[in-house]
Amino acid sequence: MLPVVSVVVVNYRGAEDTITCLRALADLSYPADKLEVVVVDNASGDGSAERIRAAVPSATVVESPTNLGFAGGCNLGVSSATGSVLAFLNNDARPHPEWVRAAVRVLQAEPTVGAVASKVLDWDGTDVDFVDGGLTWFGMGYKRHAGQPDDGSHDTPRDVLFGTGSALFVRTSVYKSLGGFDERFFMFYEDVDLGWRMNLRGWRVRYEPASLTFHKHHASMSSIDHSRELYLLERNALAALYKNFSDETLAKVLPAALALVVRRATARGEIDATQLEITRRPSDPADDLAPVPVDRKALAGFLAIDQFVELMPSLRESRKVEQAKRVRSDRDLVTLMRKAMEPAYPLPRYLAAHDVLVDVFALDEVFGRPRRILIITGDALSAKMAGPAIRAWNMADVLAGEHEVHLVTVNPLCAPPDAPFAVSGSKPRDLAPHIAWADVIVLQGHVLELVPELKRAGSTKVVVCDVYDPMHLELLEQGKDETDEQRALDVVGVTRVLTNQLKRGDFFLCASERQRHFWLGHLAAIGRLTPTLYDNDPTVRSLLSVVPFGLPGKPPQRTAPAIKDVVPGISGADKVVIWAGGVYSWFDPLTLLHAVHRLRDDHPDLKLFFLGMKHPNPEVPDMDIAGRTRALAQRLDLVGSSVFFNETWVPYHERQNWLLDADCGVTTHYEHVETTFAFRTRVLDYLWSGLPIVTTDGDSFAELVEREGLGVVVPSEDPAALALALEKVLYDEEFAAGCRDRIAVVRERFTWEVVLAPLVEFCRDPRPATDRLPGNAPLVRNTPLTTGAKVRRDVKLVREYLDQGGPTELAKRATGRVLKKLRGGPHA
Repeated sequence: MLPVVSVVVVNYRGAEDTITCLRALADLSYPADKLEVVVVDNASGDGSAERIRAAVPSATVVESPTNLGFAGGCNLGVSSATGSVLAFLNNDARPHPEWVRAAVRVLQAEPTVGAVASKVLDWDGTDVDFVDGGLTWFGMGYKRHAGQPDDGSHDTPRDVLFGTGSALFVRTSVYKSLGGFDERFFMFYEDVDLGWRMNLRGWRVRYEPASLTFHKHHASMSSIDHSRELYLLERNALAALYKNFSDETLAKVLPAALALVVRRATARGEIDATQLEITRRPSDPADDLAPVPVDRKALAGFLAIDQFVELMPSLRESRKVEQAKRVRSDRDLVTLMRKAMEPAYPLPRYLAAHDVLVDVFALDEVFGRPRRILIITGDALSAKMAGPAIRAWNMADVLAGEHEVHLVTVNPLCAPPDAPFAVSGSKPRDLAPHIAWADVIVLQGHVLELVPELKRAGSTKVVVCDVYDPMHLELLEQGKDETDEQRALDVVGVTRVLTNQLKRGDFFLCASERQRHFWLGHLAAIGRLTPTLYDNDPTVRSLLSVVPFGLPGKPPQRTAPAIKDVVPGISGADKVVIWAGGVYSWFDPLTLLHAVHRLRDDHPDLKLFFLGMKHPNPEVPDMDIAGRTRALAQRLDLVGSSVFFNETWVPYHERQNWLLDADCGVTTHYEHVETTFAFRTRVLDYLWSGLPIVTTDGDSFAELVEREGLGVVVPSEDPAALALALEKVLYDEEFAAGCRDRIAVVRERFTWEVVLAPLVEFCRDPRPATDRLPGNAPLVRNTPLTTGAKVRRDVKLVREYLDQGGPTELAKRATGRVLKKLRGGPHA
């Protein structure tokens, strides 16, 4: 379904242009019944309103008693509009037939786009009027590439800071949440200010070249002296930067911007700035009293500062609103400013002052600060790291290439190796300064529960939740040794932790498509998969993306022997099967031991090596399965001859030495829900080191191994099948070589740089989730039922209830509906 679009056109003594513009709307490809035209006559006093009504009777003409300017005129028009999309069009513009349809297509496809900026060419369609917007550090917006030939290089959609008010689409709900255009601007930069505020609140402005118009540039200003335009430009630039820059940025920018206005004024007017030096006073005191002529273009700058001061009390109130509601930092918008340090005017004295002010106020630092990303883990950071810490570490490593990254653990153990990013430990109660520092926060596990300020309604921090570990499913297995009561409480508690993350997060990371389906179900259950989100993003990838565990891009390099000819009982000629990672309750090492026992007599050179029996995180207790594994190995008389245990944990940056001494990697597990949604990170180490893989069926990696021919997949708890699989990968050289060749191709898909691409892309332009943005509303609402339709529906329901259970069922249902209404529930 298509939304109703309200086209708002402001007229001031330009009836002929306005009528030409309105008649062109009749040629649009958009359905006429979905198009509403509102014309505001800004107290023209020349009969314009009557001429427009007579020429285009389908348009709604609103007459303003005073000239409200472009900003006020648009707001007045919006008050009479009914569409869920607003389209602002200059009266001296001519839309292309696809102008509306192309813009609506973007709004329907992109849930975080609050406005669509049209491509605007000159009246003949040869030169550029608007294809991109830039903003200087001193608040002046400008049209990039304006006046250049339209050579086809501006036909790629892109995000922009603002669109031109001459052809701009805005979601009505977003426009109203922003209070519309700022009427104090009257005209000029009101569109810059609107786009700036929209971006600060998390909405995107999208340039769409297929939404095309043609414009008689500044036809409305042709009879007005240029000094009046300069005055508005100077005053409004100061107003915009005062409202929208953060406290930290404004402290440097405002004094420099005010000084630069003065220098611009004296340079434009070619005023001798030294003429009042006391050493230059004339010999005749009477000559010293003579008036000093000031060019109107220079006067515009001085008066702009004067009137900016007059506006400051009301601007201060607006500033409080914008600063309280912003969810994005100044740094987030630097790329949208394009060339923030652009001086804009080629006047020698002015350029010299610009360079001085940039240097003295260190403005390069302000507009060059990298984005600040905080990654918080609850896992131990040390030379010996487990999965969550490894994942957080590599997130920090990849993101540090573009941003300023801090990795913080709330685990008592923080003794990390050297890193190209900041690493520190923190007590939960001391996290507040880290949170305040960050633009984006990536968190794992239980961390959100430790930072209650992030959970409060109205929190504006952008939060990425890494839910690659379905902790509640693990707990179903891990907690089997607890009392029934404690086990139930633990699962409920962990489920609540995950639910809180899913309610709060702006972007979610999971490990596989299987997990993605699982988390989509959870998101749907808590109400995050709204019709609005689905209509705008049917894949929901704007909210939930697959980011598997990764592996290093560089192949493993041996630094020392680790197993063969090192571990007593294992020689260089033996065939080593490695169990990488810990032994946890959801794994099945017992079947593996039985399989090795079956092969011992025929293959005495087969050696099974468990890489780590002691978890590096001191807060993770030993699990019962580890003890059962040691006991079974002892009972089968395998320890020291066929089975070997590393009772500690291998340092993360040295694990390649153990892996490269192995001939195949193995992972076995039971058939249960945890397996279905698990992502066995140890399998990635097997891929990294080129080891053929033997694994139990049931998880996402088993699908990969089977589909790509990376080893052998066996049924769960089947020692005979497992023994045959081990025999094949260890002693069928041709099969093993083929596995290694295919592994070399597949592992390139799992490098950290590749798998983290969705997170990298999100952090380049981080925004709150669409459903957390103010002004979020569907573009198209279903038509409400008429009174007659409601009566017919209720009669049908009465019949159904009577058929189901007679008067008793009818009474029960009726009572339920009454109670729902009393509780404020949705009306039927």
